[in-house]
Amino acid sequence: MNAETNIAVNDREELLYLLTEAAQFEHVVMCTYLYAQWSLKKDESEGITAQEKEAIDRWRASIRAVALEEMLHLALVNNLMAAFGATPHLSRPDFPIRQGYFPSDLDFHLAPFNEQTMQHFVFIEHPECIEVKDGAGFTHESHYTRVVCTDLLTPTSRDYATQGHLYHGIAQAIQRLADELGEENLFIGHGEAQLSSAEFPLPGLFEVSGVETAMKAIEEIVSQGEGAPAHREDSHYARFDAVLKEYQALKKARPDFEPAYPAAKNPVLTEVADDEHTTRVTNSVARHVVDLGNAIYGLMLQTLAQVSAPVPLPSGLRQGLSDVSCQLMRYATVVGEAAVRLPICDSKPGINAGLSFALPKSFGQYVQANAAQILAERASELSDACRHIESRQELPGVADGLADLAAQLSAMHSDYEEHFTLVIDTDQATDEAQAVQTPPDDVPANVDADNVASSEDIEISFDVERCIHSRRCVLNAPTVFLANVKGPWLHPETDTVEHLVHVAQSCPSGAITYRRLDGGPEEDTPKVNVINLRQNGPYAFHATLNIDEQPPLYRATLCRCGQSKNKPFCDNSHIEAGFEATGEPETIPSEPLVERGGELHVVPLKDGPLKVRGPMEICSGTGRTVNRPQYAKLCRCGGSSNKPYCDDTHLRIGFRSGK
Repeated sequence: MNAETNIAVNDREELLYLLTEAAQFEHVVMCTYLYAQWSLKKDESEGITAQEKEAIDRWRASIRAVALEEMLHLALVNNLMAAFGATPHLSRPDFPIRQGYFPSDLDFHLAPFNEQTMQHFVFIEHPECIEVKDGAGFTHESHYTRVVCTDLLTPTSRDYATQGHLYHGIAQAIQRLADELGEENLFIGHGEAQLSSAEFPLPGLFEVSGVETAMKAIEEIVSQGEGAPAHREDSHYARFDAVLKEYQALKKARPDFEPAYPAAKNPVLTEVADDEHTTRVTNSVARHVVDLGNAIYGLMLQTLAQVSAPVPLPSGLRQGLSDVSCQLMRYATVVGEAAVRLPICDSKPGINAGLSFALPKSFGQYVQANAAQILAERASELSDACRHIESRQELPGVADGLADLAAQLSAMHSDYEEHFTLVIDTDQATDEAQAVQTPPDDVPANVDADNVASSEDIEISFDVERCIHSRRCVLNAPTVFLANVKGPWLHPETDTVEHLVHVAQSCPSGAITYRRLDGGPEEDTPKVNVINLRQNGPYAFHATLNIDEQPPLYRATLCRCGQSKNKPFCDNSHIEAGFEATGEPETIPSEPLVERGGELHVVPLKDGPLKVRGPMEICSGTGRTVNRPQYAKLCRCGGSSNKPYCDDTHLRIGFRSGK
């Protein structure tokens, strides 16, 4: 068909119909990428060489990055729907997807990583202007044209050759309807039903409020996928093409090279007869693991759907639900990677299982007054099921993690939903439940009697446990901070107040604090929240910092090597451990923050990363801006291959935070 054929759209209903299909398209594609990613091998003991392992690790990271961007695209599509007054669409057809659901040139199956699958991925993401063949085994048995009826009030299917063609049609429809109805009458949805980077850790996520931001969302989706109209080295098309070519070269060099486990094509759990398109999972262990993975994935989507409830929710509840959905995706990954390593059935040796991503028919949003309660109930059920499975199949951290999420969801129900009619316009369930107790201004926090000293004008306090020995104090004020002495070692009377204030504010760990006794001004709150990445060292925070709901600090150095005995604070264990982590990661394109200061909340997740929420600028050791998110999960196990961000390595290596 002609890729330039216009897609006719008459009204809002037809526009929402197209966006629903776009949402299903992004969701389906994301699942196929995850399935292939999870099938990749991880260790040389699995029949691969060290060189091949390095290549596989690159491919895994590349496919994972694309899958995350597909999640971004799904979120942007749903933001478009919410902007037009609709609810988000997160359901999709089960695999394998039968003929007619999408245009005939677009065929979707769950398949492991191999040459045919990667060629299929290249085909999915190819620009309209480039001819690309689909992978063997992915082409529809027969070509057909979907019947397009533009004379009906009820929306019907449209035909298109590529995802770019579909989105260009959507863009044209938005512009035309905005001209006909008026922009303010087309964009009637409220922003609280949309996802933004404040709730969800996806770089590039933003709210849609008018034609300009709608066009920006569509441009982001198309350019990230196809790289069109101008070629982009980081487009999905370019990334997959590079992976395919490298795989072909390694396969040519060693024909026995198999980078992935032989996961089945379209595994299914339902009691249906096998056919050439599906393979039923009958192995007892694999069957329960796949079922658990599907259920966790479904719970993740159910939780995410609740974030975009039509009724505006308190920001704390939206953020809490978003956090839970992110963690559920991590547990689904652990289970998904375990499934592809298990035999699918006794009658088909050499074929392994895999998640089928089956969704319940009842999928949709719950009544908000009880949503977190129902989600907590389900998380607890899955935790119990996981404990039974773990006697036969190791799933590190999943059962305990699900139990923790159940507790978090139950707390959300108590804090917000039990008072739901009272909290529509406030972020507090009750004044009593959400009040933060802060100490009086004249009581220094974390002060040991032996590490505090005063002159007539200033009181200096020193927190030994937070000190990382940057030596700025003993070098800049050697008469005040006496190193290696017995007895009193703090002598503020030997220096001026202004210089001592400067020294204290230069302490990166925040171990030195002060209280002025001369009536002078106390330290101002930081105007910009900054996280500096120390080369082979910790995170250096300068912000109005709330760590695990403790009284605010202005400076802190937090461990990222995983070895500190004083977590979450750094204690210089990275030096003895020989920890290696760049202080100069690649820049992630990001928009300037509207608000750059304010409180920055840091929650050290048990046996997991640092969850950081609030406006922040993550900077390299030399001060270059790396990213400007409002939400991030920072690695603190030391093992992430995507530092400074968490990539769930803590689950695989059994990281223990001790707190």
